[in-house]
Amino acid sequence: MIEGILTEGLVYGIMVLAVFITFRILNFADMTVDGSLPLGAAIMTMMLVNGFPPVFALFVAFLGGAAAGFVTAMIHTKLKIPDLLSGILTMTMLRSVILRVMSNRANVPLLHTRTLFTKITDWTRQFTDNPGIGVVVYCLLVVIAIKIALDIFFHTDMGLALGALGENPQLIISQGMNPDVLKTVGICLSNGLVAVSGSFAAMYQGFADVSFGLGMIVSALASIMLGEFLLKSNRIAILTLRAILGSILYRAVMYAARNYGYYIHMNPNDLNLMTGLLIIACIIISKQKMPLKAAEKTNCRIQSNDKN
Repeated sequence: MIEGILTEGLVYGIMVLAVFITFRILNFADMTVDGSLPLGAAIMTMMLVNGFPPVFALFVAFLGGAAAGFVTAMIHTKLKIPDLLSGILTMTMLRSVILRVMSNRANVPLLHTRTLFTKITDWTRQFTDNPGIGVVVYCLLVVIAIKIALDIFFHTDMGLALGALGENPQLIISQGMNPDVLKTVGICLSNGLVAVSGSFAAMYQGFADVSFGLGMIVSALASIMLGEFLLKSNRIAILTLRAILGSILYRAVMYAARNYGYYIHMNPNDLNLMTGLLIIACIIISKQKMPLKAAEKTNCRIQSNDKN
């Protein structure tokens, strides 16, 4: 149970980090995620089936996701189409691309194909009767490496410019930078990471499906919002950490709903409803906290004025 929650939380935590880049840093509502995740899964699956090394397949999947993000960015920046519609258009077109990648099949299994996870499982069996531990440790190391790389990137000039673009686009223009180029870089990076998450998800689940990414953007948003209740900070290292923790917490909530929801007459078909209600609850709580913080600041100012 714990191994499954941690593995899923870490695998999809890469996707949550990617969505954090577009939704929280760039302030860009990118719906491409629902297409780039199954695209990464399809590329990884087909390359493994055809005998390519898993690491090389991961790199190609990243490039495929980045290409999907590039299409969204071009539709948005060159055609001046709103961000939400740009992502929806790309996501819709990607369904046909994914079917092409999977040789016009809606589902491709990995039952008789060795993946990174099967290799790790076989190696772990030499030391313990619980091979799932090896997969958890491997996923943890991968996610930590990606997190550290993102933390370092957002301390560079390019990363700082991306952060400023989401908060104040006019500042970027006044500094002589092209906001469209920066936005394109951020969207490509985000969707490349989403495709990597899809690649790991395909290896973990043992198959790729054309509907693999259905509703993933909603689950990513729920994970981000849950993480924001765990840690409060404006430091990028904490922001990326809470995105990962939020992903694990969200998977734990979904696991509890799947396995214990029958006590309140829930079934797996209700999970999407639960995810939507979870996001609405997070938004309501956040809005209730904002007036309280404003009131606290006002009280502090009044008290300081009284002392003076």
